Amino acid sequence: MPIDLQQYLNNDATGLADMVSRGETTAAELLEMAVGRCEQLNPSINAICRPMYDIARERIKQPLNGPLAGVPILIKDAVQDYAGLPTSNGNQAFNRLPATQHSHIVRRLLDAGAVIIGKTNTPELALKGVTDPKAFGLTRNPWNPGHTPGGSSGGSAAAVAAGMVPLAGGNDGGGSIRIPAACCGLFGLRPSRGRVSPGPAYAEIWEGASSDLVLSRSVRDAALSLDLLAGGNPGDPFIIAAPTQDFRTLASRDPGKLRIGFSTRSPVDRPVHPEAIEAVERTANLLRSLGHDVEEAAPDYDGHALARCYISLYFGQVAASLQEAKDLGASEGDFELLTRVLAALGRAQSSGEYVSRHRNWNQFSQALGSFYQQYDLYLTPTLAHPPIRHEQAELPGGQQQILRLLLESGLLSFMARRGWLDSMVEDMALENLTYVPFTQLANLTGTPAMSVPLHWTKDGLPLGVQFCAPSGNEALLLQLATQLEAAQPWKDRWPAIAGALSPAPSPALAPAAS
Repeated sequence: MPIDLQQYLNNDATGLADMVSRGETTAAELLEMAVGRCEQLNPSINAICRPMYDIARERIKQPLNGPLAGVPILIKDAVQDYAGLPTSNGNQAFNRLPATQHSHIVRRLLDAGAVIIGKTNTPELALKGVTDPKAFGLTRNPWNPGHTPGGSSGGSAAAVAAGMVPLAGGNDGGGSIRIPAACCGLFGLRPSRGRVSPGPAYAEIWEGASSDLVLSRSVRDAALSLDLLAGGNPGDPFIIAAPTQDFRTLASRDPGKLRIGFSTRSPVDRPVHPEAIEAVERTANLLRSLGHDVEEAAPDYDGHALARCYISLYFGQVAASLQEAKDLGASEGDFELLTRVLAALGRAQSSGEYVSRHRNWNQFSQALGSFYQQYDLYLTPTLAHPPIRHEQAELPGGQQQILRLLLESGLLSFMARRGWLDSMVEDMALENLTYVPFTQLANLTGTPAMSVPLHWTKDGLPLGVQFCAPSGNEALLLQLATQLEAAQPWKDRWPAIAGALSPAPSPALAPAAS
């Protein structure tokens, strides 16, 4: 009997692969189920920007072997190159340029037997914590289509949350796996710098601040994906030591009694929504009930300085990306207004300033290293606010007109080079991080972090919490996540759009700390 919808939704990628290996379903059945789900749901949420159904149908005509044999998945349309197809980065100019070879990530997924059925939507150049590219349109949150699924891996998160596929690729240069995981009720792990190679097209993304993995419904799928994707390749700038055992085995071990420091204070001194505070306080109590030592404590670093360093990286990388596109035949007009403004500010930044800010990253690494001498993990909100409505991410019309005038007249670059916009840029950095001030610390320090779906708001929106760990310690994060998943399961929580039958009631939550 062909697999039915409830069986499809009840199984994660690991479970579906097991069903294929046992002969209980086939790659063809899973593919048609996934394609049907995508065709039914994508018009509503716009998670997929490039379907690859015909390529997938050709693929399953071949023998498939490996831990993901026959499992339909999606990849993000940024960094994760598929030979012969463009990697659009949420932009029509890049969408005209087919990749010449698979990225290592895509190759390893294919070697594991996965069936890639499409590419997922991302904001232009994967720059935002929302997913709203003009090239492909905005992606909607399956839990409430009026709200964002987060970004920049928002298309992947929306697809997994809606039950289109069990697993989808993501990358994280400022929170872009953790933010959409938090918005969509998923598990999202950002690996350590160097754990997963972004090559061969790139030695590292954003000075090593970005790393790739997946968004998933289960912890074991993330552990499996890390086993498949981890490891260096010839030509990589550095390779970090592999764990003593595979991540799936390590993830199943008890984490032992942990010392966990937590904070709900925004590092840029902006308001944190009561729901985000409640999510962390309830999680702290859950951790205590599991035997861990939990107390309020935070690394001693300057959050405003980190914001300045991050925005310097942001500006410089956008300027470089636009120049790369122009070298390949694109024009300035091929990019959105805000992207062009960011590029102009990046070009106005001196090389000395960029390098100086990059050197300052070490201050944050040292502060975090000192913190981990006393604590095993650091707990914060993933987001400072529940998933925002789409209109909250839009630049007001008046500001757009002023920015366009300044940009097209050359005044923006002129003023920026003379330092006349320093105050505005500082405000932009803080405003940019108001909703997402907690995630960038892991990126600039190259450390692993995860968002765990342990809280839903009173309005029924997911709002994950973040755990950060020392460099190279993904195993400890996975062990704790496995423990939390057992203590407060989330896999049976589905948005109505998914069509799951008799969804499980919300799990009981530990009371908030007084």
